[in-house]
Amino acid sequence: MDAERGDAQSPLLQHHPPNQTQVSSANQHYNKPFSWKAPAIVLAFEFLESIAYSGIALNLVVYLGTVLHGTTASSAANVDAWNGATFLTPVLGAFLADTYWGKYKTVAISIIFYVGGLLVITASAVIPSLRPASCEGGSCPPATGFQYFVLFASLYLISIGTGGVKSALLPFGADQYDDSNLEESKNKQLFFSWFFIAVNLGVFISGTVLVWIQQNVAWSLGFGISLICLLIATVAFFIGTPAYRVQLPTGSPLKSIVMVFVASFKKRRVAVPADSTLLFEGDDAESSNTIPKKLEHTDEFRCLDKAAVVLEEQEIKGSHRPWLLCTVTQVEEVKILIRMVPIWFTCVFYSAAMCQTATTFVQQGNAMNTNIGSFSVPAASLNSAEVIFMMVWVAFQDSVVIPIARRYTGNPAGLTLLQRMGVGRLLAVPALAAAALVETWRLRRVRSVGGGNLSIGWQLPQFVILACSDVFCGIAQLEFFYSEAPASMRSLCSAFQFLAMSLAYYVNTLVVSVVAAATTAGGGPGWLPADLNDGHLDYYFWLWTGISAANYVVYTAFAKRYTLKKVVRQ
Repeated sequence: MDAERGDAQSPLLQHHPPNQTQVSSANQHYNKPFSWKAPAIVLAFEFLESIAYSGIALNLVVYLGTVLHGTTASSAANVDAWNGATFLTPVLGAFLADTYWGKYKTVAISIIFYVGGLLVITASAVIPSLRPASCEGGSCPPATGFQYFVLFASLYLISIGTGGVKSALLPFGADQYDDSNLEESKNKQLFFSWFFIAVNLGVFISGTVLVWIQQNVAWSLGFGISLICLLIATVAFFIGTPAYRVQLPTGSPLKSIVMVFVASFKKRRVAVPADSTLLFEGDDAESSNTIPKKLEHTDEFRCLDKAAVVLEEQEIKGSHRPWLLCTVTQVEEVKILIRMVPIWFTCVFYSAAMCQTATTFVQQGNAMNTNIGSFSVPAASLNSAEVIFMMVWVAFQDSVVIPIARRYTGNPAGLTLLQRMGVGRLLAVPALAAAALVETWRLRRVRSVGGGNLSIGWQLPQFVILACSDVFCGIAQLEFFYSEAPASMRSLCSAFQFLAMSLAYYVNTLVVSVVAAATTAGGGPGWLPADLNDGHLDYYFWLWTGISAANYVVYTAFAKRYTLKKVVRQ
């Protein structure tokens, strides 16, 4: 802003000497020439890491049941607990990346835990003493406490490792692009699409090849392939170090947030000036951003602006007391987080709707005729087919939808991130409605006299629509939480998606429990009995159709009022 006007008003509005460490690290980041090798290595790493992680996660419940001889209930509970922890650890990893280690170092340290966990779980599948003996006849010896300890130690080492990688790798890859460079900024949008493809392609390969190897050749070989994939990714990641643009953390961003609330509370009786230029702007280096950038003032949450009001005694003293006076940029960073919370809240329910593909969609498929011609199609394999549909939709979106949208909207990106997220949430509604209609049709067929069962091929429309939904919403959410986040909190905000997925598991569990309790209260089989032919899974799908529709309406209301972050151009 206008420095001369600030000098005339108050010593506090003069530019303070920039912190040389911050400026030099920022300059080093931006002055380093862009190398295509950096994002290419990040994408290759994510592809291999996705194979490694999915090679453990997708078939874990089967391993616990067939190798460790756990009960169905205990195996499912253990997997749910592990999944919940795995999607919570990125939040911790993101905090460490933003506050202490930086993104590069967080990935590097996390790899150590990751590789250690994969080594141990592979060893547990190879060494006979680390797993129970095979079943003989009807007798299956249970796993000992030590055998369970070794397995779960390996699993939670993997959780710690993948938490650090998932939280820091995406923002680290996006950091390789300079937003001030038009060509690099355009390529960054493509990077998010390719990152999304890398994740899902890894899931597809694990869900087909690795799962088959584990169940038909050897569990140890399947786990060993996961380990080899991660080792190759690790070597490539460290070899590419000279090409990376690395940003260093500047301290806890949470401290800056607390300062804003404390300062605004201390000055709660102070009036906010009508002219926002009178608020304390400070120097770029005083922002919590690693790259010195100021944010434009917005009129929302005016009570927080009190933190940036300069008092008369502060003008006299001419000293900056951070717990009593904050910069406009610090205040705007807090406003960004407040605005993002409702958007994130709708992510939880959207993710819960998407989780039906791994639970109720599979149960529906198992109740259908799984033969297509002479082939028997496992119900779970349609999740792998969904990945193929996603690849098709990504290509269609980038080559057809976005160019058409550019022509009509004049936006270089075609659709804004908020619009793309809205389209994704909207498409979840017809996807679940299609599942409900198919289930209604299936129940009529099996309950009619002489009626045959419905082919599993009729599930394809719901998977195709959900795949399109995921392409619109999944990629946009990755980019939204990165681009809107304060620069000092990009890892933490990018981890919001993983937190949403973690909570989505618990939302699903809650909804299933409530539905089961409510629909069996009268003594009937309820909507979700063991034999779906006696229940009403279609009603359950209609319930989720309604939840998704309500979620879309809520999202639209918040998205319309959302104020995008604006950086002051200097």
